Amino acid sequence: MKNVAFIGLGVMGYPMAGHLQNNGYNVTVYNRTTAKAQQWTEQYGGNFASTPKSASEQADIVFVCVGNDDDVRQVVLGNDGVLAGLQQGAILVDHTTASAELARELSAAAKQQGIEFIDAPVSGGQAGAENGQLTVMCGGEKQVFEQAQPVMASFAKFSQLMGPVGNGQIAKMANQICIAGVVQGLSEALNFAQRAGLDAETLVETISKGAAGSWQMENRYKTMYAGEYEFGFAVDWMRKDLSIAFAEAQKHNAQLPMTKMVDGFYQQVQDMGGNRWDTSSLIALLKDK
Repeated sequence: MKNVAFIGLGVMGYPMAGHLQNNGYNVTVYNRTTAKAQQWTEQYGGNFASTPKSASEQADIVFVCVGNDDDVRQVVLGNDGVLAGLQQGAILVDHTTASAELARELSAAAKQQGIEFIDAPVSGGQAGAENGQLTVMCGGEKQVFEQAQPVMASFAKFSQLMGPVGNGQIAKMANQICIAGVVQGLSEALNFAQRAGLDAETLVETISKGAAGSWQMENRYKTMYAGEYEFGFAVDWMRKDLSIAFAEAQKHNAQLPMTKMVDGFYQQVQDMGGNRWDTSSLIALLKDK
């Protein structure tokens, strides 16, 4: 599987496609803003195409990483979409964080053309994409996953098949639910400690070694104390992801009271103008009180 197409060159897709090219794959990219695709080819080599269809015509495997369900439909379906270009036997992998319903819809459309499909949302943020250290949660058939996994290893430190199509997206929903709770707890703890006069470095050095430790604590506590939120995974995107989780939870009668509360806090961050702040900005609500 040497010929690869990558659709979507945002903060995640741009470096992910770069890792594929650097690992010896023949990569053709597509991006709605052509200048971004041209910039990518100047940096990494490879080729760019004017439509998702033309990007996919020679591909053994196509990766998609765009914004939401509607964006995926736009680049995959239709006369100029990925499925219009892919040949029978190829694999379509969707790295977008989207709904499980969309994953099943795309899988059905792909199978009608003899194309395999995997829903494969990622975790690890912009830094994980740039460093090739993403975690990938996949839904699909085992033999298809085993074909795609070595290619994904170009930008992923770990990938796991979670079950049939749609389960990758459900796993990502669970991931975002966990992050929401952890960031709120960390925000409250750091704000409390700061107001009580504890030294931030000493506190985190101590409690990060025990049960309270987390990736968020290790990587975000300094910027949270400093009130710096202009990097990482944006609040707007987190709220989009949580809205998908709420819809899925309703189907299964799963209760998400804490997550709904934190989502409300993120809305308050948006009201402060923090739409593009990263998710650790929850602490900003506490600092202003």
